[in-house]
Parts: sequence; structure tokens; C-alpha cells
Amino acid sequence: MARFLIRSLTSTIVTMLLVSITLFFLLEVGSGDITLKLLGVFTTEAQRASYRKQLGLDRPAWLRYVDWLAGTDWQVAKLLDRPLVVVSNPQTGEPEWWMSMDGELVRFKMENGEMIKLVRLPNGSADPQPVEVTWTTDEFGNQVFWGVDSRNNAAKWVHGGGEVIYVRSKTGFSQVPEGPVEYVPLRRGLIRGDPGFSLQFGRPVATMLLPRLRNTLILAGAAFLVVMPLALLLGVLAGVNEGKPLDRIISITSLGATATPEFVTGIFLILIFGIWLKWLPAVAVFLTPNAIFDNPKLLILPVLTLTAVELGYVARMTRASMVEVMSMAYIRTAIIKGMPRRRVVLNHAMRNALMAPITIIMLHVNWLIGGVVVVEVIFGYPGLGKYIYDAAIFGDYNAVEAAAMLTVLIAVATRLIGDLAYTYLNPRIRYA
Repeated sequence: MARFLIRSLTSTIVTMLLVSITLFFLLEVGSGDITLKLLGVFTTEAQRASYRKQLGLDRPAWLRYVDWLAGTDWQVAKLLDRPLVVVSNPQTGEPEWWMSMDGELVRFKMENGEMIKLVRLPNGSADPQPVEVTWTTDEFGNQVFWGVDSRNNAAKWVHGGGEVIYVRSKTGFSQVPEGPVEYVPLRRGLIRGDPGFSLQFGRPVATMLLPRLRNTLILAGAAFLVVMPLALLLGVLAGVNEGKPLDRIISITSLGATATPEFVTGIFLILIFGIWLKWLPAVAVFLTPNAIFDNPKLLILPVLTLTAVELGYVARMTRASMVEVMSMAYIRTAIIKGMPRRRVVLNHAMRNALMAPITIIMLHVNWLIGGVVVVEVIFGYPGLGKYIYDAAIFGDYNAVEAAAMLTVLIAVATRLIGDLAYTYLNPRIRYA
């Protein structure tokens, strides 16, 4: 078993690495110029080029992959003369990057040819103060200084040779005549739980992703608790009553439910229970982060939609497996010998009949976690599926990559759980 777990862990790491490489480079090539979506088509090429540099998109793709996976803080630490510090913003709780200098947390900007330090105050704001910094000479003979700017970047300023940069704000663009000439967005990297900032919202992806994951786990968990026991029960009932009216009713109903797309079922339920009868909320409007706990009714229609789609498929697989097991010689022998049919079904048939459905159930856990995009979009449910959809439409590859890697991790974890479940259902199976 230990060797099996080691092999599984190794294959998991290799799988996730290959998926991360594929995801990153496909999105890098396929998303096009992200600054067009961020800034709009009416911006100039100079504005977009300046913004690409501020986002670190002028760096080679392979280097950005290393940055995304392993972080940039360890690379930047070699360029800075003071240590980096991560603290939480008092208002938002989101992490911010600062430099530690003489017992203070500081950032930098240049004004009128002089470097200004922004000293962090207890309330999270910054107090600008003049500062003397140590300029070093680079390979081109320029006097340069590396520091942290106000947008969580490591930045390089050139003494007397700054660039004109375009800074985006709510009112448009403003020109800064003495901006840095090079940027490195600061992050810890995916393997340390920090995939960077969302290009769409300008907030840390991890901060936005975790609440969405919680909401999806609640939705998927509720659907799983409803679907799987009910589907197994209906499948067993249909299997032991093969060819009888009960079997026909369960089979036809489950086939119809499975064949109906999620968006049709969801809209049908919204029209009946949300608009006509007004018994349940038609959309899942979250006014607070914990709205799902304050009003559990928000879950009912999404769970019913998932149940309708999943119930029939798992029930039919269970029925087919149960019919096969009930036709085996040892089952017929037990019945001929006079063993009660209930005991034959519960003690002998069910355990073997669940071998095939357990694979389907483990695969559908992945679907419930990462594949509920349609259901979440229909009901406006702020979960992982809707987050992936919105990020993909916008082209926010930092968000898409992080969410996709999370679903891959869940997929390989459930595969391992499914393999271990086989050993319980069939003791003859051993992993070495």
C-alpha cells in the first residue's frame, strides 16, 4: 500500500505539472492582447505597451511560467538591498508587498528626479517622505535602484532617465514622467498558494478563489448528498425488479432527466418555482458573503437542477450493474437454497454491484466541483464554475489557470479515493 501511495503521489505531481504547462502556454497564446480587454480598443498603442510592461507581460513566456509557478519574491530578493515583507491591508484584508527599511515598511516612487519613500501607517495608508537611496551601476553604466512600487511590483528606476508611463485610474489615464523602466509583479507562486493578481479585478486570485470554492463545495456537497443515495437506491430497486413496472418507470424517468440539458432543467425550475409559484428565489443573489447560510433557499433550485441531471445517469449505471450481478450463478444458487431474497440482495449482490457505480460516482465528484459552470451561470450562483466562466470570457488567465489547477487537484484526489474504495468493496484487490 505504501508503494501504491508513493506512485500515486508521484503521478499526481507529474500530471499537475504537465497540465500546468499546457494550460499556461495555451492561454498565453489563445488569450491575445489582454490589455485590449483591460483598457479598451480606444486606447493608444503607447498606453497598452506601458500597461503590458506594468503587468510584467513584456517578459518571456517561459519566465512568466516560472514566476507563476514558483513565485518572483526569491528572484527579486537578489535585486533589493532590503528584505521584502507581506502584510495585510487593514481595510480589505488582502496581502500587500512592502520593503523593510530602518524598522519601517516602505514603498517608493520618484518625483522631480528624487526618490520618495512611502511609509506605511497603522491604518494602511502611506506617508510620503524624502529618502536617500543607494544607486548602483548596471551593465550599461546607468545608475539604477530596485524597490517596491505602490502596485505590488518590484520596479527598477534609472537615475535621470525614467520613462513616461501611463497609470490607469477610474477617471482614465494619467502620465507619470519619471516611471520605472522595468517591472516584476510580486507573488509567491502557485505552489505556495499565490497564483498572482486577477487581471480583471486587480485583486489577489487566491483571495477571490477561496470564497468561490467554498460556495461550490457547499452546492456540490448538498447535491451529492441528495443525488448519490437516491440514485443508488433507485438503481438497486430497478435492478432487482428487472422488466417489472417499477423498473420501467425508474428507467424511463431517469433517461428523460439525464437527456435534458442543465440549462433547460434550470430554466424550467425557475419558471415554475421562482416566477409562477414564487416559492423559491429565482436567482442566487448573495448580498453578503454568508448569504447561503442566512437563506438556505438559495440552494434549492441549483441542487434540484444538478439532481435531475445526475440522478438518472448514476441510477442507470447502478441498475445495469445490479442486473448483471443478480444473474450470476452464486446469486441464483443462494436463492434456490432458500436464502431470503432481501438477505441475498443486501449481503451478497449489492456489494459487488457497487463496484462499477463507485467509479462513476468518483468521476462525477469532479464534475460537481468543477463542471457546474452552466448551473452556476444560470442561477447567478457565485461559485467556482461561474468564476471560471467569467475569467475565461474576459481572458483573465491568472484566474483561469489557478481555478483549473484546483479542479485538477480535486480530480486526482478523488481518483485516489476511488482506488482505495475498491479495496473496501472487494478485499481481493490489493495495491502494492
